[in-house]
Amino acid sequence: MGKPGVPGSRQTDIKYSGSKELTAEATETGKTYQSEKTDESALLISTKEAVNIFQPTISKTGSSDGGDNCSFYGVNAALLVKGGSTTTIKGGMITSDGTGANGVFSYGGNGGHNGGQGDGTTVVIEDTKITTTGDGSGGIMTTGGGVMKAKNLTVNTSGRSSAPIRTDRGGGIVTVEGGCYTSNGLGSPVIYSTADVTVSDAMLTSNKSEGVCIEGKNSITLNNCQMTVSNTQRNGHAQFLDAIMIYQSFSGDADSGNSHFTMNGGSLTNRQGHLFHVTNTNAIISLNSVKLVNDDPAKVLLSVCADGWQGATNKATLNVSRQQLEGTILVGSDSELTLTLADGSTFNGCIGGNITNAAGDSVSKETGTVHVTLGDDCTWTLTADTYITSLKGDAGRIKTNGHRLFVDGSEMTNE
Repeated sequence: MGKPGVPGSRQTDIKYSGSKELTAEATETGKTYQSEKTDESALLISTKEAVNIFQPTISKTGSSDGGDNCSFYGVNAALLVKGGSTTTIKGGMITSDGTGANGVFSYGGNGGHNGGQGDGTTVVIEDTKITTTGDGSGGIMTTGGGVMKAKNLTVNTSGRSSAPIRTDRGGGIVTVEGGCYTSNGLGSPVIYSTADVTVSDAMLTSNKSEGVCIEGKNSITLNNCQMTVSNTQRNGHAQFLDAIMIYQSFSGDADSGNSHFTMNGGSLTNRQGHLFHVTNTNAIISLNSVKLVNDDPAKVLLSVCADGWQGATNKATLNVSRQQLEGTILVGSDSELTLTLADGSTFNGCIGGNITNAAGDSVSKETGTVHVTLGDDCTWTLTADTYITSLKGDAGRIKTNGHRLFVDGSEMTNE
């Protein structure tokens, strides 16, 4: 989504400083680390050796104008780990109040090159409370091929572009188990992925932005998570309100390729806008036994269409297993959807292409290319006239419900 509201730009010569610096193997317990200086971390760990930090109190104030230096390389973070260390943090409290002041940062050292191998930097953090209030200040942040392993955290962010689970250029691997993650800022989804992110058994809440954003050739997998999204205000280029947004900006933050969103079990509750939205990328969405709740009156389950970005096609694949789907799927005239229902899934809804964005502007009038595969034990009940390109499966399992289904321009007459 870019870094709106965060000044500055990327520098080629990165200078790091810390109020306290650890450059060799260490174990510290119950200590306080504090910084009020611009571009200085409260605790900087830069070593190839293992570091253990137990029950810390880490406080960071002081804004940075480093912009992307903060987002890509960890400048000004409350706690920055780099240099190949495996650092373990258990318990304690970490707070930051300033622009570009991420809470805990794992920088893998690959210079922000997408697809580049990291240097082994790994942060293992458990039972810690993290609170950030400034813009551009994520909770747990991973870039440059770093690794983040989080368990039972309580993370709250309030600023703009401040996702509680946040990644940026160069990506990495993020795994989260348990805990509560809450975002309150504009352009601050609970999870922002330019990496491979897996979250299990967590409570995820967004009070102003998307719940999830995936950019480019990256992924998010949610296992038995409870996510609630109240996206109330559009950010940056975005022309739609949505809970799950999958896109490509071509800013250079993420390589192009297939974007993957997978959700197994748990629940996804959407208060406003489209439940899923795909634009300017090829997205593969897989849902398995997820409780979907869409409180928006329009009941848009998925939209695949143009949304202000250019350079790629708008293409989505929606695969569902043991899943109940309900609502309207919108596929723009220049877009493509492949929908596959399997393992007893049901779809109570329709597919169309008449799309208007949140600003009231018309995006599409006609339905694009739509391929539907209906498993032997699956059913589709129409809620409006629907036009699709192809159908695989038993047409007898489609209940037209008084509406019409057109396949490749011909009306299906089998009830």
